[in-house]
Amino acid sequence: MKLWLKITLGVLLLIIIFVLRTLWNSGLFTKIEPHFEGKVTEIKGFNGAEDITIDKSTGLALVSSSKFTENAPDGAIFLLNLKEETPTPVKLTDNLPFTDFHPHGISLYQSPEGQKLLFVVNHHLNLDTSIEIFQFTDSSLVHKETIKNDLFISPNDIVGVGERQFYLTNDHDEKKSSWRSKKDLLQIPMGNVCYFDGNKANIVADGFLYANGINVSQDGKKLFVAATTGKRIKIFDRDITSGKLTENSEIVVNGADNIELDESGDLWVGCHPKLLAFLAHSKDHSKLSPSEVVKISFENEKPTVESIYLNDGSPLSGSSVSAVWRNKMLIGSVFGDKVLLCSWRK
Repeated sequence: MKLWLKITLGVLLLIIIFVLRTLWNSGLFTKIEPHFEGKVTEIKGFNGAEDITIDKSTGLALVSSSKFTENAPDGAIFLLNLKEETPTPVKLTDNLPFTDFHPHGISLYQSPEGQKLLFVVNHHLNLDTSIEIFQFTDSSLVHKETIKNDLFISPNDIVGVGERQFYLTNDHDEKKSSWRSKKDLLQIPMGNVCYFDGNKANIVADGFLYANGINVSQDGKKLFVAATTGKRIKIFDRDITSGKLTENSEIVVNGADNIELDESGDLWVGCHPKLLAFLAHSKDHSKLSPSEVVKISFENEKPTVESIYLNDGSPLSGSSVSAVWRNKMLIGSVFGDKVLLCSWRK
């Protein structure tokens, strides 16, 4: 066989392997068999509900709602009282001391003294991003501080670990551009984790294929980071004093987005089981994208992944988060006008 033919066949084989890997990571071959053993109620009144977190001591859920489009109106944080059978959304951000509020990832932190703080990723219309810190008092949000830093490049999600300390994920390490889109297609890892220690920011982990959801264990000693297109949730050991991370292990999860913890410390993850369908849905919301919720339990420190909820894109497309309190689960999505309230008997 001639050398040029060998080279051509070799290049063709590499292209085929790359394409198949891309299609596999996108969930093209994932079979969708809808399931959920419980009752589902739709709660409308949102312009997207990308992230949700729940105050476990009260059953009050906070919902981050915003349109991620050019010249979009201000978004909002809504309150849902899960003690009610059918909660009504209550807007908490009508009287902010600033405009240009477009919330993305959120995190509720409670200090040792009992102060509750909500950390919010806020995308501005000029493409800059800030972190807003609010004091949460069960029925109101009071803005405390705005934090900006050059390392907050493309923030997606956040987890508060102190009154001014937090980790955030940059889904990319550079601003939006045609070149960045090409690097996405080539599956070049560009995501990272940034730690703000109260005074300065540092990149403490990188090499993620779209760094997305982030959270900490109940004891604060482990950090969980979703790599959405990498089909992984990476687990890091965390030095509580310095904030330094040491990679520990990883869990295979299709299209993992935001990560929440329940009262026992198990992880609940909103997922996009078919990423190509979600990409199409992001460009045309009438195109359906399957939604999935997985629960990750740790028995003897060995993770078990269980699919709790799965649909074919109806009644909710593009699930991005699942938050659980007692026997109730909220599911939100990036572009939908509703959240799902799911309940089951324990």
